[in-house]
Amino acid sequence: MRLANVTGVGTGRDEHSGADVIVVLVTRKVPRDRLRVEDVVPEELEGVPVRVRAVGDVTAQDG
Repeated sequence: MRLANVTGVGTGRDEHSGADVIVVLVTRKVPRDRLRVEDVVPEELEGVPVRVRAVGDVTAQDG
């Protein structure tokens, strides 16, 4: 996803229902009304619910 603020995408399970979800990682959560229309993360993709998680800045670590 080439959306502003998005740093990663994965899959997971909803912590309440246990249902499969798509997880979108963002540096920080921003209210929908403050985003450009093209940068809003959809509530679902191809019928799968989407969850947005704020993870801060992501950087590579020395192994």
